[in-house]
Amino acid sequence: MEGSTPGTRRLLGILGFLCLWVTAQAQMKIPTETVQQWASVFSIQLRDLSTKYSGSLLLQKKLKDVESIIKIVELDGSELVRDYSDEIERMLGSKMKSVKRLAESAEDADLYHEFNASLEFDYYNAMLINTADEDGNNIELGGEFSLEENEHFNNLLVNTQQSDIQVPTNVYNKDPNILNAIYNSEALNDIFTSNFQKDPTLTWQYFGSSTGFFRIYPGIKWTPDSNGVAAFDCRNRNWYIQAATSPKDIIIMVDISGSMKGLKMTIAKHTINTILDTLGENDFVNVIAYTDYVRYVEPCFKGTLVQADLDNREHFKQLVEELHVKGEAKIKNAMKESFKILNEARVNGQGSMCNQAIMLITDGAMEDFESVFEEFNWPERRVRVFTYLIGREMTFAQNTKWIACNNKGYYTHISTLADVQENVMEYLHVLSRPMVINHDHDIIWTEAYMDTVLPSTKELFTTKAQSLLLMTSVAMPVFSKKKETLSHGILLGVVGSDIPLMEVMKLAPRYMLGAHGYAFLITNNGYILAHPDLRPLYKDGKKLKPKPNYNSVDLSEVEWEDTEERLRTAMVKGETGSLTLSIRASVDKGKRPLFLVNDYYYTNIDETPFSFGMVLTRGHGKLMFMGNVSVEEGLHDLTSPDLSIASEWTYCETDIDPAHRKYSQMQAAIRYLLGKEPDLECDEVLLQQMLFDAVVTAPLEAYWNALMLNDRVEPGVETAFLGTRAGLMRIMRYAGVESRVAKKFLSPTDKNNLFTIDHFPLWYRLAAENRPGSFYYYPVNDKGVKFVVATTAVTVSSEGKTAMAGAIGVQLSLDWLEKRFWAIAKQPSDTDCSTIEGVCPLSCESVDLNCFLVDNNGFILLSKERNEVGRFFGEVDGSVMASLIKSGMFKKVSLFDYQAMCKNTHHHASSARPLLSPFYGVAALMKWFFSNALMFLLDLNLCGLWHSDFLVDAKAGYHTSHKQKKVEALQPCDTAYPGFMYDSSIREANSLIKCGRCQKMFVVQQVPDSNLVLVVTQADCDCSRQYGPILLDPKEIKYILQMKCNRMKSQKVRRRPESCHAYHPKEDAKECGGVAAISLSLPLFSASLLTSIVYRWT
Repeated sequence: MEGSTPGTRRLLGILGFLCLWVTAQAQMKIPTETVQQWASVFSIQLRDLSTKYSGSLLLQKKLKDVESIIKIVELDGSELVRDYSDEIERMLGSKMKSVKRLAESAEDADLYHEFNASLEFDYYNAMLINTADEDGNNIELGGEFSLEENEHFNNLLVNTQQSDIQVPTNVYNKDPNILNAIYNSEALNDIFTSNFQKDPTLTWQYFGSSTGFFRIYPGIKWTPDSNGVAAFDCRNRNWYIQAATSPKDIIIMVDISGSMKGLKMTIAKHTINTILDTLGENDFVNVIAYTDYVRYVEPCFKGTLVQADLDNREHFKQLVEELHVKGEAKIKNAMKESFKILNEARVNGQGSMCNQAIMLITDGAMEDFESVFEEFNWPERRVRVFTYLIGREMTFAQNTKWIACNNKGYYTHISTLADVQENVMEYLHVLSRPMVINHDHDIIWTEAYMDTVLPSTKELFTTKAQSLLLMTSVAMPVFSKKKETLSHGILLGVVGSDIPLMEVMKLAPRYMLGAHGYAFLITNNGYILAHPDLRPLYKDGKKLKPKPNYNSVDLSEVEWEDTEERLRTAMVKGETGSLTLSIRASVDKGKRPLFLVNDYYYTNIDETPFSFGMVLTRGHGKLMFMGNVSVEEGLHDLTSPDLSIASEWTYCETDIDPAHRKYSQMQAAIRYLLGKEPDLECDEVLLQQMLFDAVVTAPLEAYWNALMLNDRVEPGVETAFLGTRAGLMRIMRYAGVESRVAKKFLSPTDKNNLFTIDHFPLWYRLAAENRPGSFYYYPVNDKGVKFVVATTAVTVSSEGKTAMAGAIGVQLSLDWLEKRFWAIAKQPSDTDCSTIEGVCPLSCESVDLNCFLVDNNGFILLSKERNEVGRFFGEVDGSVMASLIKSGMFKKVSLFDYQAMCKNTHHHASSARPLLSPFYGVAALMKWFFSNALMFLLDLNLCGLWHSDFLVDAKAGYHTSHKQKKVEALQPCDTAYPGFMYDSSIREANSLIKCGRCQKMFVVQQVPDSNLVLVVTQADCDCSRQYGPILLDPKEIKYILQMKCNRMKSQKVRRRPESCHAYHPKEDAKECGGVAAISLSLPLFSASLLTSIVYRWT
């Protein structure tokens, strides 16, 4: 050391100091007894305050006082599921009767009507009603049509005395065929109104004509889309297609040879998409693209048929958009492959086991391929062949038509985009012939679908009951009964009615199912109609959109704990029975896992393809207490200002008699109990329980008011509340709206904390799974507004049984919590530290310590940093959370979401092309314009311009093709995510965490009589480099290619529709299409062109 320089000595001195400093850091000790004392003192204060301001002890005492006069019953799930299914059958049966009356009336009207080619008839056009010209006179077909707002019809302006007519823009509204059919259907007006009088719960009734018009009751003003176009065509709707045809297996064969380039390929793709849109979940499909070889657009589906549900149809559309032309067309191999797929499906009992058809989309067939048909299809002709000749050339039209006519199909020529819709529809009428000739009026029920009139986006975000926004439709075909056209099998159209699934599910009363129980409906294919965990919508930016697969969510994707699919299989088969499953559920938007034992009960709904299921949770879910009080006594307490009942529940049915629709549920119940409305249909059990609960909870009103008047309520204690199984709530606002932090809490928009049609309040469900009498505390972060809720269960006992009577609690501001806690969590400077080993005096306010209150699922209630409140503790301190998980104090629970939406990492090859040049988009638009202009000049079939949406469709086609090449932001996916649960048997933990040059000490102590733990950690030892944050973010489940393929084409157990109409010996197969020679007069041509241009640019 003698030779060392002063600089070296200085460096060594600094290093020595650092070593001492690191040693000092490692030696920091947080006394466990101090933290234990803090937790104990805070527990007492927290419990005393929660008990005092909630009134929980008083309520428990009042319940104890009435135990001698109450009865606890154990619910019989099998009996309940039978009763509720009978109610649903009766309701749906009345809708079927209404539809049958419509079908009979429509057929009779046609039978006695003679077609009149020169018929002049004014009708109410829904697009034009109440529209005046420049002189103030009603325009043609736009007469005065009375409209009034009606609550029963989503508060829309309607006319309940009259129906009106919607005609798609691409259908000429004065065409003789249209006019004659509309004139005939006028007879439906009387049936519409009489149906509605017989069954006031009916919603929309309608008739969709095969000619394209749509008669709707009640009459409404139809709003065109942003382009001024009435794009809605009833013949595209699922209810029309399912009623018009039996289930079908379809192979779509599309020519992608070099001759199909340009507009031909655009038309071909649009034709494929239109065909796909005509398919439903009872149909099966595959798409083959051919040149000089056979190519499956989805290689995974090679040699098989897949169910044509929404998910698969959208998948096909995406793949079809990526098709490119090349090579030479060789139809024969593709045709043989198609026949092989269909024959194998039939032989193996796969697919629909009903109609089978091949759709050939090409610009020409050079031969008739008679040898192929002789080998695979003749003489039975089990497979129909429909041909679509694309483009203006007619060179090979004869062969294309011959193929269709000799295989019981139909030939059409499609030369413009505007031709596609009408020509594709022809195949449905051909497939309907056997059913029409037989006069088989099969009633069909659709899968769930989104109503076109949605509530506001804001309202959708405030409720979890998204599945109950959906509808189902009941429909029936309407045939021509004229003997002279019997062999033609003429389908006049389809009649139908919509049924909101919310109305169906109301028939399984929420109060009977308990805090975690629920009811659900599925289809014969295992897809969900209604289920509280169905989430058909997703948020894309600020917009709310239906998920691409919203109505093809399988029961196994929601009830995912049923790994063997025993429940699904039994329900799909229409069986009646029960099943018990131990499940991992979650509440609070999936953040808080629960372990439940559920009893499932299920049965079929007769005369429908649906099955009904119901869940009761073991324990409190199956035990229900019944009380009895006089109506007079109950009414007195029911009218208290602090009391409310569940507005979405049905205490009394107010929708049967229109005169009752003005009443709220509370008003209806009171009027019924007073005898003022004896005709109301009310739930007597629910009303009696509501009255009993009102009496038992009445002392709480006086108690809360006394606290307000006689005792100074501590600042930060904002709201006291209680709720019972009957949907009754009492609320006391200790703080005024101006000073209250949680202004939205328990307001009408706070659906998560209210009794709704699909769930009990969050605080009720959390209390149900906690020890009665012990408060459960949890943080709430509502768009930056943070507060704490304390809740506990109250019970009642009788004859050795204990049932949950309700939940009671108090809502606190963070200010109160912080004030109390920081005052406790510090030792004064004069503390006797002689017996304490470690840092003394200890204070959470010290910069050396971080202190947290954490709930049983790992969420922070209190921290020095307000922005950390409500966050998962593992995100804030991964090192300590990892240690607690390792020690077993917190246990990880794996949860799954099979309805998730993930960012799409797939990139199309062409997605970057617009980046090459700023003029790319302009060049593409010019190319589209000139190609269409050329087609306009060359096309001999000018009838396409009759369709006033020709240019709009072309524009839509252009934009659709380019928009779909952009990367979609989100797509359906499966995800896994963790939840965490505290093991209350481990009351304390402390340890040292080695983090590089320092050791981090922490102490965790249970807060007695609560679900909280106090976490105290060393603040000056940063472990973030060694321990990353523990996140709750869901992770997409990535399937290997083969597994993904197997999942996509897997055929789950399903129940086929009972009826099938694929053949009739009297069918006239000679009507197989052809080329119509159409000429236009100059004035009509000019008018059509002008209309197109106006719609194109307005």
